Amino acid sequence: MLNCNPCRTIVDTEKKLGPEGLPVTDPTLYCSLLIAYSDADWVGCPATRWSTSGYCVFLGDNLLTWSSKRQDTLSRFSVEAEYRGVTNAVAEKSWICNLLRELHTPLFTATLVYCDNVNAVYVSANPMQHQRTIHIEIEIHFVCDKVAAGHVRVLHVPS
Repeated sequence: MLNCNPCRTIVDTEKKLGPEGLPVTDPTLYCSLLIAYSDADWVGCPATRWSTSGYCVFLGDNLLTWSSKRQDTLSRFSVEAEYRGVTNAVAEKSWICNLLRELHTPLFTATLVYCDNVNAVYVSANPMQHQRTIHIEIEIHFVCDKVAAGHVRVLHVPS
């Protein structure tokens, strides 16, 4: 840690937690800071042609959680591989939001989920089933429900 670069955080590092502690005085500090990034490499494995998808979730500048793993099934189209990555990011975001709610610090704005596949972004905002995405129907409904409820916004970020 001698050569590290320190940075400021919104967390009060002076106070200690205990049974007599007070709730966060200004929970709005955390209300719009949750952001997720999703990515996938369609048919990235040269031997099996399975895709790898990953995501990372940040609270402000702080990385809360991340994952990168090979997908369980073979994706026939790039939008399928990317959408599976978006689904994993939205599921993780939902878990974090539930945790924050239990800690009496709910989020009041939609979480931004960035994805570099414009078709995956389109599918997340359009619940109509398309011929090429019918086999990922359950994942489409999961993310579309979160988008429709205003809990998530999936945005395109150029790769």
